[in-house]
Amino acid sequence: MDTSRIEKLTNAFGPAGFETEVARLIPNIYKGSKKLEADTMNNVFIGLKGEKKKLRIMLDAHIDEVGFMVSYVHDNGMLGLHALGGWVEHNLPSQIFLIRNDKGEYIRGVVASKPPHFMSEEERSRGLKLDHLVVDLGVSSADEVRELGIGIGSPMVPEVAFKAFPERNLLMGKAFDCRLGVAALLEVIETIEELNLDLEVVGSLSSQEEGGLRGAQVSARRIEPDLALVFEGCPADDSFLAPPEAQTLLHHGPMLRHVDRGMLTHPGFQSFALGIARKQDIACQEAVRSGGSTNGSPIHLSNAGVPTIVLGIPVRYIHSHYGYASMKDYGATVELAIEILKAINEEVYQSFKPF
Repeated sequence: MDTSRIEKLTNAFGPAGFETEVARLIPNIYKGSKKLEADTMNNVFIGLKGEKKKLRIMLDAHIDEVGFMVSYVHDNGMLGLHALGGWVEHNLPSQIFLIRNDKGEYIRGVVASKPPHFMSEEERSRGLKLDHLVVDLGVSSADEVRELGIGIGSPMVPEVAFKAFPERNLLMGKAFDCRLGVAALLEVIETIEELNLDLEVVGSLSSQEEGGLRGAQVSARRIEPDLALVFEGCPADDSFLAPPEAQTLLHHGPMLRHVDRGMLTHPGFQSFALGIARKQDIACQEAVRSGGSTNGSPIHLSNAGVPTIVLGIPVRYIHSHYGYASMKDYGATVELAIEILKAINEEVYQSFKPF
């Protein structure tokens, strides 16, 4: 498995709202022939056309990642943090972040908290909160921060280098939510170009998913799909739960969720997809999730309603600096998406309606 495209995507800088570097990377790593377009929200479209002539399928993956924004600059040069996406505070201290300055340069900073020597017993017992943390650039004044070109609103992401371990079928890096989905989407579109399917397949690399599923709202209105497949990097639970409670395990294929906080998956489309997986002997998992949401939420509610399924690539330690993912799961996700697209036609689509 060639992981070079995944490496470029995951190493790229692109917190929610600041995805420009990732968006500009797409024309250099997309190997297909469909036209690429971008909008002012950093959404990237693949194969977007005007008048609808065939059944239109939207493939979506979000290009942003969780990160932070500078919320204030203290007189002593410490930076306050505003989260772009969900973080667990106790994962943050002593981690290195890259802050993009006003010249487009990346400045390193370390997340700092009060040393234990200066903590009261109450502070030790109450746990960390985001407002207890700062980013230290190694300076001692606000003037030095300004000289570095950093100020309120400057974005930041973890400094992490992607690594692949082929002998273990394993990937490690940041932003697997959802750059793995982006890579899978690109591979699927490139593959089906050669199949001459009687479908209109449009790719949507959406922005600001971690900022409130915003980019996909615009993408869905622009594309006006009949059906949608959403690619995600989804949280694995096998490092702290055992089956049957664990429903998203590494090396067991993509996870197809029946429900989450933002969407009740269309039962007909979900059953169709799971049937394809069984028929083609493609590893996959099913899950019921009470929390979390994906771009499936705004997409399935767009226009006149869009049957939507989510193909989630399991990622351990999602929304943190480092994640683990499986090459096998990535490959199974691509394979299942292709087989679903090969099997979809107008008759299948009409069967998703009650009459």
